[in-house]
Amino acid sequence: MIDLKQLRENPEHVQARLNLRGNFDLKPILDLDQQQRELEMKRSLLQARSNEIGKLVGQKIQSGTNPQSSEIQALRDEGNQVKAQLGELEPQEKEIKAQLEAILLTVPNLPSESTPVGKSEEDNVEIRRWGDEYLPGNPNIVPHWEVGEKLGILNFERSAKIAQSRFVTIIGAGAALERALIQFMLDRHIAEGYTEVIPPFLINSQSLTASGQLPKFADESFKCDRDDLWLTPTAEVPITSLYRDEILPTEALPIYHCAYTPCFRREAGSYGRDTRGLIRLHQFNKVEMFKFVHPDTSEAEHQTLTQDAEGVLQALKLPYRVLQLCTGDLGFSATKTYDLEVWLPSSGKYREISSCSNCMDFQARRGNLRFKEAGKKGTQFVHTLNGSGLAVGRTMAAILENYQQPDGTIQIPDVLQPYMGRSVL
Repeated sequence: MIDLKQLRENPEHVQARLNLRGNFDLKPILDLDQQQRELEMKRSLLQARSNEIGKLVGQKIQSGTNPQSSEIQALRDEGNQVKAQLGELEPQEKEIKAQLEAILLTVPNLPSESTPVGKSEEDNVEIRRWGDEYLPGNPNIVPHWEVGEKLGILNFERSAKIAQSRFVTIIGAGAALERALIQFMLDRHIAEGYTEVIPPFLINSQSLTASGQLPKFADESFKCDRDDLWLTPTAEVPITSLYRDEILPTEALPIYHCAYTPCFRREAGSYGRDTRGLIRLHQFNKVEMFKFVHPDTSEAEHQTLTQDAEGVLQALKLPYRVLQLCTGDLGFSATKTYDLEVWLPSSGKYREISSCSNCMDFQARRGNLRFKEAGKKGTQFVHTLNGSGLAVGRTMAAILENYQQPDGTIQIPDVLQPYMGRSVL
């Protein structure tokens, strides 16, 4: 959630930053905020007068004035009028506050000053590349879904029978490879200082709201109709709310967490895109990295978070590139994002495999997560950062293509062989 105080004090700046993301009219928010503050002032004055009348009545009676006198009655009548006015103001103020909060929840984060200006993914900026785009020995790479089905490790047809399209059943050595990737990623991140958590896979609306998924992305998520519970779209969501409504001591920061979860997404609006393979499924596995940090260190923490995600690709020897997203392509909660895209030789394209974002205080403000420094008055909102380390299905797709041998077998990356107990699929 954007800072309402910042919006009041510098609306032109906030409007200008938001305009870099698209069309957002802040006037309704400013109008509602003005109405709320006027109602608050009026209520404050009436409450002060009510307190004053009560005090006056007590003082006069104590000094000998007859409690039944016209003077006392007049004060009591005025007091009753004030209470009636307060009773009318309370629901008005509550309604205005609800409207204001509802609109604020739909406003995305402000882009960082260092985020490139652009309208779409075409304006994203390539930062660097790593690795060779084409591995030697096999110029005719078969798409990962074809080689996976041929090897008997991926089955999409039977998965559609079990569920529907855009699900996959992973079988035999493929299942072992999926587990090996998850374990390898977790082991690596734990060694880098992240504490592993296994969060609930069903999450409530408050958690989705705090992370920025609700209300904007309700259509992207699967909901359990009988309960206020949703299937998690990413471990970012439950981890964001792990310390929701808490005040942490400053010495507790930074907090690093990593988590494996299955992720569930409707992929609404993406029909017709990536209908085959492991790139865009309704259910997929992912290892997530998440940081709660002091505002002074968030930019540096963003760089190391991105490096931690890159380290997984480098260890697997998978070619990739790093893009910095432009203002028009930023995720809703992010102020600055680096996307990692892995090379898929069958299509001759880089495809997203990780998104590493700094949300600054946007999610913490929505989730009311603060910290307090010893010896200082007041509290501050923490900064939150998240990144995939990595999307497991897409990593498997990259391995099935980049490590494909001329005879149709798959060489297993060196770092995964101890987990697999074999060198070839």
